[in-house]
This record gives sequence, structure tokens and C-alpha cells, in this order.
Amino acid sequence: MEHSSDKTPRVGVFICHCGINIGGVVKVPEVVEYAKTLPDVVYAEGNLYTCSSEGLSKIKEGIQKYDLNRVIVASCTPRTHEPLFRAACEEAGLNKYLFEMANIRDQCSWVHMHEPEKATEKAKDLVRMAVAKARLLQPQEEPIIDIAPSALVIGGGAAGMTAALCLANQGFKVYLVEKEPELGGMLRDLHKLYPAMEEASEVLNQLVNAVKSNENIETLTSTVVKDVKGFIGNFEATVQKGTGETVDFGIGTIVVATGADNFEPVGMYGYKEYDKVITQLQLEQLLKNGKLKNLQKVVMIQCVGAREEKGRTYCSRICCMTALKNALLIKELCPDADVYILFRDLQTYGEEYERYYREVQKKDVKFIKYLPEKPPEVSPGKNGKLNVNIYHTLIGEQVKIGADLVVLSTPLIQHEDAKELSQILKVPLGADGFFFEAHVKLRPVDFATDGIFVCGTAHSPKDIGESISQAYAVASRAAIPMAKGKVEVEAIVAVVNEELCKGCGRCEEVCEYNAIELEEAERTLIAKVIEAQCKGCGVCAVTCPTGAITMEHFTNKQINAMITAAIGG
Repeated sequence: MEHSSDKTPRVGVFICHCGINIGGVVKVPEVVEYAKTLPDVVYAEGNLYTCSSEGLSKIKEGIQKYDLNRVIVASCTPRTHEPLFRAACEEAGLNKYLFEMANIRDQCSWVHMHEPEKATEKAKDLVRMAVAKARLLQPQEEPIIDIAPSALVIGGGAAGMTAALCLANQGFKVYLVEKEPELGGMLRDLHKLYPAMEEASEVLNQLVNAVKSNENIETLTSTVVKDVKGFIGNFEATVQKGTGETVDFGIGTIVVATGADNFEPVGMYGYKEYDKVITQLQLEQLLKNGKLKNLQKVVMIQCVGAREEKGRTYCSRICCMTALKNALLIKELCPDADVYILFRDLQTYGEEYERYYREVQKKDVKFIKYLPEKPPEVSPGKNGKLNVNIYHTLIGEQVKIGADLVVLSTPLIQHEDAKELSQILKVPLGADGFFFEAHVKLRPVDFATDGIFVCGTAHSPKDIGESISQAYAVASRAAIPMAKGKVEVEAIVAVVNEELCKGCGRCEEVCEYNAIELEEAERTLIAKVIEAQCKGCGVCAVTCPTGAITMEHFTNKQINAMITAAIGG
């Protein structure tokens, strides 16, 4: 049964209790009765959970039974549930753009939980506004885009190689670009990997050999990305080799796996001042090359350059486990050596890592907690040793340790050239400098720009296991549109009225997604919207001085109707 929007609007309103999230504050039955009095509303009901299978069935039944051609759900945020409700409308034969949501949870019950009467009245206001807009909604058609079955993976570390292999093994062409002369990233500098204590070189060799032997992967080392244009399915990349030669190729999707750098704690705890003050990464090399012998006392200091009040406020997550691993290796190498780990908090998350921590404790590794306001102090000692002074919080006294070696656990930080890459790809960096995903729960490996994905330590500090797991997730996400060969993009885009457009270019300047370009038309310039790239943010519409740009699904008429409903009561 096809439900036309050309007829008189027949609006159905479904109001969710959301358990006690909404129903515990808002008087939902009262809002339902109020909705029935609004213009063109022919049906209204309350649901315990509208997003449940029963609630979705109620929507589909209502569309069929009452010939609804507009549907409103008043519940939680559209960010999480709008696709679900849209799909239910489509299954019932209603264009999904004839659906509207009113957020009476985040914007009402949650922020007015101590004012049930006022919250109920506000819920009525929000429903009234949604009805006013829904009466003016029009069906939309989503553009269909062809997807090139090839991918660009930027970064040849563990995450990048894993993502490239996973995509290549599914039959897709992969361009693997690495700025260094060799593949491997930071994995090349590691000795063993916790908790299984595998040789990092063995894992590295397996990945590199698999990449080099895969016919679907074209590896470009000593190469950087210089430019990327286009949109999902139709990206055009330009890369530059170390020789200066540039290469252009088209791809359907892009994976960012550029990894991270290790923070150099210059000027902290005597680093670069005393030879025996090193980082965990430098310790890895010494262990790997067998250059540590006859150690008597080793002191490891955690959170060096991390969890600061300003600057690097984040926890690097891998530092504690790295210290435990290397402490265990030192004890195996020098069983009689005393190994101290000076920590603020130990982050050994998960059952497996907690078990590893307890194993290290059994090896008589000593743990001393210090306060951020009383950090350890490192100074020259006797006989070539270093003195580490630490206020022991457990016994409440200052303790001095004479150390043969002081090891600083430093955080992972973003590469210096990440900002340039973020500008090339038009993807954001977070406050910590790492690449910022579209949504931490709903789209954890996607960027807001369709067709571009992120994994590994380019996204945030994580260990090899987590980086590889995330690489599999990225490969899965990138493979979906390439396997389908086509993708439907959101129909909520900007539309240009060519008669009003003066070709001033302001819309092109403000668009963050490069979705508008100027084209010549009869001796003048006209703005043209690239629908596949447009995100419907509306910045161009409010910038246009002639009012030539409007937004589908958010027209001036629809917004004005909501404003009138809000202030008119």
C-alpha cells in the first residue's frame, strides 16, 4: 500500500514512555490526549518502548489502519533511533522522509526531572512543533552512487597492514601507502608483545610477508598523500613518492591508519641529561639487542608527560602494561635485580591484564604509589648511579632508591603531520590531537565524512591487539559499500535556486565538506551542490546573501511553522 503525501496530511503520533526515562517525569497519557487535538492528527498513542519490536509493529499497523501519511515519534534522540523508525515507515510503504522525531527525553525529561508539570508542558510544545513541521514534509529520493571496488590505506603499521590484507582477501584492490622506507611502523621497535610474550619481529614478518605476497595490494613506501578529492565511491588520490614522482589513482574508500609517535620527555627526570635515564621504547631496543646485563636496581616512572592538568590530559593506556612486561623481562634476565614501578594509578584493564599484573607481583617487582603533587625526583648518585627520591604514600615517608637505570613510561602522541592529513581528507582531530570518530558508540571507526575510516593508534592510544581488532572493524565497514557496488546517500541536502544565485562563492568558502562548487552557466557563475558530499548542515543556506540556497527537509517554511507553533501555543 503506497501512502501519498499529496493528500491532506494524516498525522500519526507515537509517544514513548522509555521506561521511566520519560514516563517517570512526563505525564505521557496527558501528552497523548493533547496530541489528538492538534491539526491533522488522526491517531495518537503511547508506547512503553517505541523502539522495541512491538513498538515498531504499532507504527506499521497505525500507518496501514489509519492511512497515515505523516508519522511522528516523540521519544529520545534521533541520533540513535531515527534510522530505526524510518525503516519501519518504509516497510509500511511510507517514504521515510515523511517521518519526524520530537526529542522529549534528552531535551525534556532528563533536563527537567525535578519539574514534572513543566516537563509535561514542554513535551506538549515539542510535539506541537513536530506536528507543525510534519504537515509540510515532502517525500525525498536518495541519490544512488556507484562505488569503485578499491581502497586507499594510509599507514603501513600493524593496523594498516591488517586492514589492507582483510580488504585484499575479499577481492578488493588496495593501495597501501607508507611514508617510511619499510612497513611495520612502531612494531619494528618493539621486543615482545604482552600478554602472550610473542616476539614482535615474528608478528611483523608474518604481516609484511602476507602483504608483499598479496596480488591485490600495491605497496607504496617512502610515499605520502598530497591530495584527495571527491566523495565516497569516487575519491581521487594524489600521492608523492620519495623520488618526487606523483601518482594519481581512484578509490572507493579510505582507511587512516597512520599510527602515533612516542613522546620524548626532554627536560623531565633528567632525560637527555643523564645517560641512564631512558624511555620504555629505548628499553625495548636494549632488551631486543641483549645489551642489558648485571642490573641491580631499575626504577620505572609512570605517567611521564601524560595525565597532565594542561596539554596531554589523557591516559595513554598502554604504559602500565608495557612497564609490567618489561619489568618481567628484566627479572627473567637478572633474577636478583630489584625492579621498582613508581605509579599514580595502575591501568591493567580486563581480566587477562589483571592476571598478568598479579603474575608480575609474584616476581617480587616492587610498586610504590606517588602523588601528582609530589612526583619523583632524579639526581646524580654515587658510583655512576642515579638517586630517585620518592614520597612513599603508603608509609608516609620519603624514600631514596639508588638506580642503575631509570625508565620513563611516556604516552603515545599524534604525528606532527596529522594536521596536514586531516585538512587534506577534511576529517577532524580531537582535543588530544588524535583523529576523531563520528560517534564513540554508534560509529566508532567512521569519520563524519562518508567513505573514510580510522583505526589503530591514529585514532587513540592502544596496544597491538586492540589496533588489529579495530583494523578488522574498519575493513568490514569499508568493504560493505564496495561489495554492494552502490550506496544510497542522505537526501537531506542543500538545493540551489539558480535564478537567485549570484555566483558570489560564499557558500563554497564556508562548506566544510567541499560539497559546493561554482560552475559557469551563460556567462555567469552558479553554485552547484555535490549531493554525495553534502551533509545537510545548512551553513551554506544561512551564509547565502540572496537566499538562493534552501535545505531539503528543513525548508524555511517548515522551520517557520515550528517557530510559530512554539511561540503561538
